[in-house]
Amino acid sequence: MNDTRAAAMAEALRFTRERRLAEASALLQRGLSVGHTVTAARPLPPETYRRRDTQASGTHQAGGLLDRLQARLTAGKNLPRPSGSNSTAAAAASAPGGQIRHLRHTAAAGSRTYALYIPTGYAEEPVPLVVMLHGGTQDAADFAAGTRMNDLAERHTFLVAYPEQSTAANVGRYWNWFRPGDQRRDVGEPAIIAGITRQVMSDHAVDPARVYVAGLSAGGAMAAVMAATYPDLYTAAGVHSGLAYGVAHDVPSAFAAMRRGGSSEPVCEVPLIVFHGDRDSTVAPVNAEKLIASRVRKPCAGTGGGAALPRPTTTHGTANGGHFSRSVYRDADGRVMAEQWTVHGGAHAWSGGNPVGSYTDARGPDASAEMLRFFLEHDVPVTAG
Repeated sequence: MNDTRAAAMAEALRFTRERRLAEASALLQRGLSVGHTVTAARPLPPETYRRRDTQASGTHQAGGLLDRLQARLTAGKNLPRPSGSNSTAAAAASAPGGQIRHLRHTAAAGSRTYALYIPTGYAEEPVPLVVMLHGGTQDAADFAAGTRMNDLAERHTFLVAYPEQSTAANVGRYWNWFRPGDQRRDVGEPAIIAGITRQVMSDHAVDPARVYVAGLSAGGAMAAVMAATYPDLYTAAGVHSGLAYGVAHDVPSAFAAMRRGGSSEPVCEVPLIVFHGDRDSTVAPVNAEKLIASRVRKPCAGTGGGAALPRPTTTHGTANGGHFSRSVYRDADGRVMAEQWTVHGGAHAWSGGNPVGSYTDARGPDASAEMLRFFLEHDVPVTAG
């Protein structure tokens, strides 16, 4: 922990002891904010993530201190929630007619609960599966309500699974996308999420060529991890306001990547759609560029060595009061590798979302509909080369 972070930590703790909770929370958030058009609360920064590894004892102790501080803030009800949102309304909005099952998956890597949405049109015939990874402080019902993905499932007949992070694994319910032990295949949280995916595929009629993963913020970063570690399981991936695979390896590097990006690792196998607001002050928009670069560098595009990106086809438009730019990247054979959607004026929120859920912006474009469209255009795994 550097001197600046230590000083800020000490000051936040002093504010907490003096019951100046709003000031403590604001200091921890380090000036991060969302736009005035967004109905969302401000998320806590990565320093509040629970640290259970012991790679560095000083960092471990600081993580425990931050956990205790966040617990105090939570007890003081200083963590805001979106206006107009409550658990009852979110639960109602997440169930547009089909069946919601609340389940648990347990395996060697650990145990997590998850919600499974089964649309009314499901008739035991193979259908697509979309795995949705919520952001920090969210749960399955909140994320389902905000994204309206279950409404799309009703219209297009596919299953939706919502793995839920536990407070035992992360006090803020953030997926631990930045930890080395949660960035590899067959261990940690990737193994748990893949296990949930396979459990749904085993228990229900799922087309294995149409299994997709998407997420928001920390959930978006974990969706990128899943695409990198399980390209044989997921046919395409969607990342909203997230980060690329491999840009962080601990809490300090996660915070740095959120501010200014980082060196990402290539992820060539899985087609990728990325949404990001260009006014996002929580996860800097440069992270969208890093995500796209990880997928469309020349080796992934089938054009030999080098790190240059292929030239995209870019269009501009408006949707439901929102303005966007859409760039489509194709490989040497003309196949779509990635789409990048820049939401102009957008903050850290799901574009086109339902205000009943947290971290949503009701203005278009509709990220859920566009992700689904992109997913269904990819019904077999694509391997560039």
